[in-house]
Amino acid sequence: MVEEESTDSRDLSHSMVHYLLTIHKLKESKGRARVTDIAKELGLTKGSVSTAINRLKKKNFVTSEEDCKFLVLTPLGHGEVHRILSARTLLFYFWRDFVGVSEEVAKRDSCHMEHLMDRETALKFFEFMKKLVSVGGENSQLRFETALDIRSFKSAEDFITAQKGDSYLPEGLSQ
Repeated sequence: MVEEESTDSRDLSHSMVHYLLTIHKLKESKGRARVTDIAKELGLTKGSVSTAINRLKKKNFVTSEEDCKFLVLTPLGHGEVHRILSARTLLFYFWRDFVGVSEEVAKRDSCHMEHLMDRETALKFFEFMKKLVSVGGENSQLRFETALDIRSFKSAEDFITAQKGDSYLPEGLSQ
């Protein structure tokens, strides 16, 4: 009996995450994602993209539309993209606004960590950041400030669902 590959998001490599995010981005901006489009966007060969896409298909993150060669994210893949984008956004603003690193460092570090964050951690991290910006009222010295309007989201789930590309990141810092 052949054992099926796991669809655990922690099995995704950094480069596989970039494929998923690129498919999502192309689908949002152009209405389609083809191997050729992905290769051009990432500056890779069509052969290497095809190999990676086949791995993502085996893990049930990506499929092809039946009548053409357009790639689409499965529900699992789409959920994973939203989870990754929300983790990247939270990490970016935490590093930049709370810790005080430069935008470039915050962007790079959040990109490297986004796919490693467990869903449970992301949910708790959202609540932690929301608490930090809400503690003590407007005049409290304990209160942190961030450009991310985290208080406008009722829950971490709402925040994850609301992710659309890198729209919450400052202009020029999106992938």
